[in-house]
Amino acid sequence: MTKNRCIIIAEAGVNHNGSIDLAKQLINAAADSGADYIKFQTFKTELNISKAAFKAEYQIRNTNIKTESQFEMVKKLELSFEEFQNIRNHCINKNIGFLSTGFDQPSIDFLDKLGVDFLKIPSGEITNKPYLQHIAHKNRSVIMSTGMADLNEVRDALNVLTKEGLSLDKITLLHCNTEYPTPMEDVNLKAMLTIKEAFKLKVGYSDHTKGIEVPIAAVALGAEVIEKHFTLDRNMPGPDHVASLEPDELKAMVSAIRNIELAISGSGLKEASPSEMPNKNIARKSIHLANELKMGDTIKQEHLIMKRPGDGISPMMLDVILGRTIIHDLPAEHKLNWKDLG
Repeated sequence: MTKNRCIIIAEAGVNHNGSIDLAKQLINAAADSGADYIKFQTFKTELNISKAAFKAEYQIRNTNIKTESQFEMVKKLELSFEEFQNIRNHCINKNIGFLSTGFDQPSIDFLDKLGVDFLKIPSGEITNKPYLQHIAHKNRSVIMSTGMADLNEVRDALNVLTKEGLSLDKITLLHCNTEYPTPMEDVNLKAMLTIKEAFKLKVGYSDHTKGIEVPIAAVALGAEVIEKHFTLDRNMPGPDHVASLEPDELKAMVSAIRNIELAISGSGLKEASPSEMPNKNIARKSIHLANELKMGDTIKQEHLIMKRPGDGISPMMLDVILGRTIIHDLPAEHKLNWKDLG
């Protein structure tokens, strides 16, 4: 991760709705936005979800289907390893990094063989010890979301990872709220700083709010990774589309983040910047004469007025000017200089 440049992950997730053609369109949109990576979700439904598992309230709300089980919903969104190989190749062609969250051991093994830059631990797996152990054994850089977790649960997960040999410097922790969309009052963005202080690790933010404001604010606070769901169309059927950006919004978020990075990349010294230096004399004022003065006159307060430009004697020198003598006749509006004074 380059200094002052965060990694932006466009989270496609399952917003391809089980279609590789839609997945490729999402890749095109993410590449066009300027994001560093696009991320999907790789899983074998049978290894992750019981057929008796209920859908979350947000999944029922966002899909508007109450009779469908979580297994049935997710099974329709599953892509094969072969399809992901195709997707990864399309990412290479579009010059955008490929990432995917593996939700089970075969999926993690597959992604590891693909050579992904990061393995992603989603919020729901932070208490899954065998999963964490399997991730650690791959000895790859890891990004771990911390939605629904408290500091003790994050600490326990880190202990599992490091006990299995994963170095702490390979881990980035993402503050996250696992509700889709996340209410603004539940974002608790300062918790990202709490995580950073508690574990002294790289931190970032995985966002599920509507809009682009919160991830931009997270970058201003020091996020080194931003993950944001996006879709081709929020009105598409599926559990995550409602809480996702559309392509134009994703592009706007990336642009805004890059601008924020520039804005916070300065030295921290309070001094005139190169761009504003030419405006100093234009915006500031100098001591001018409010009326005509004759040689020998003593300068009084009522003789003076502060006007632009600021390339003469500074008004901060007023006390030094008062009481001095004029050595030649001067007209009203004259900008005083030291050669006018006795």
